[in-house]
Amino acid sequence: MGWLWVIIVGLVLGLIARAIIPGKQHIPLWLTILFGMLGSFLGNAVAGWIGVAETKGVDWTRHVLQLIGAIVIVYLGSLLWNSIRSDKRGSRQRA
Repeated sequence: MGWLWVIIVGLVLGLIARAIIPGKQHIPLWLTILFGMLGSFLGNAVAGWIGVAETKGVDWTRHVLQLIGAIVIVYLGSLLWNSIRSDKRGSRQRA
């Protein structure tokens, strides 16, 4: 059940990150989920580093850090994905 929650959180964070980032991200849904999951892990790591990973009540700081991590990962990942895809398209046209 733990992995199901990781996937659901990745989906939600990835979609929110895509909505916040200006412009259109041309990445598939599976990559959005993966980037959201990576952003969640990054946010949790940062929360641990600054000492707010475990708090009483709702961990708003940790959740905000997860969202920030997802935004960063989705933005950088979409740039990388687009550059890889455009390189493949360019090499097909040259052949």
